[in-house]
Amino acid sequence: MQGSLMLDIGGTYLTAEDRHLLRQPQVCGIILFARNIEHPQQVRELCRAIRDVRSDLLIGVDQEGGRVQRLRQGFTTLPAMGLLQTAENPAYVAQECGWLMAWEVLAMGIDFSFAPVLDLNYGRSSVIGLRSFGADVETVSRLAAAFLQGMQAAGMPGVGKHFPGHGWVTADSHVDIPVDERSLAEIQRADLLPFKHLQTYLAGIMPAHVIYPQVDAAPAGFSKVWLQDILRQQLNYTGVLFSDDLSMAGAHVAGDAAQRVLAALTAGCDVGLLCNDRAAAEQALSTLQTEQVIPCTQLSAMYGRYTAQHDFQQHPRWQTARQALKTITTNI
Repeated sequence: MQGSLMLDIGGTYLTAEDRHLLRQPQVCGIILFARNIEHPQQVRELCRAIRDVRSDLLIGVDQEGGRVQRLRQGFTTLPAMGLLQTAENPAYVAQECGWLMAWEVLAMGIDFSFAPVLDLNYGRSSVIGLRSFGADVETVSRLAAAFLQGMQAAGMPGVGKHFPGHGWVTADSHVDIPVDERSLAEIQRADLLPFKHLQTYLAGIMPAHVIYPQVDAAPAGFSKVWLQDILRQQLNYTGVLFSDDLSMAGAHVAGDAAQRVLAALTAGCDVGLLCNDRAAAEQALSTLQTEQVIPCTQLSAMYGRYTAQHDFQQHPRWQTARQALKTITTNI
């Protein structure tokens, strides 16, 4: 596989236009949203149809838990990660939750979820909030490590987000361009540490559409300073770098769709995500068909170990994990 563009589709099945788009060698994968998902059998059929178009395509989804959970009907309702610390044994429950999420997602034929969130919850960001495991480095690192261990036991690679930390800013990068005025030293003492501590668990990392002006004028996902100097060289991270959705408002500082994708790839991202805008996706694809982009050699690490036919509810650990989630207090 040599593509560097991850796209989406509009509905619950592939159209002829979707199939044509996915056949392009510049496309490396597809991300599924709630609009693509009805129930387990339909998701399995959709994933099979995607594999029939190209067996090497990666299939991803956002299945964090809490309010960010695309697979719902017929699947376990997962708690927000910030609630795990209320359990009787938080690390154990985090591990079971990670396994349960991954096991159900993999059973559909999906390779990975863009999880976990490694941002700190300062109580300032409405878009992060309880998506975070906690307010301090120790809690986030400990519970996220357990969650990642559960994911890996099920056969799913982990993707940490949003590097170097989205939790301090109040603006939502989906609709705004957040600016974090803190110094590099402040970020390195806190927000950066979960990514540093857990990088051996992370097959992928997703940078934030946040500007840290004391470090670089560009958002982290378009910044060679953050992606190459700090993440690659200082932290020695060697996994896959996925851009956050390049259709989000926080990405528009880089220009039109083609300019955004090229800016992300030039800065150091291996894969550009472009979602919810088919015209923009086609524009970016057209540009990549004429540009020389060095292919990522690490994408094979993102394939999940899935058996698309298995009944995920029959595994003994599935029942055990569901029982573990019942120890979580949800009324906080």
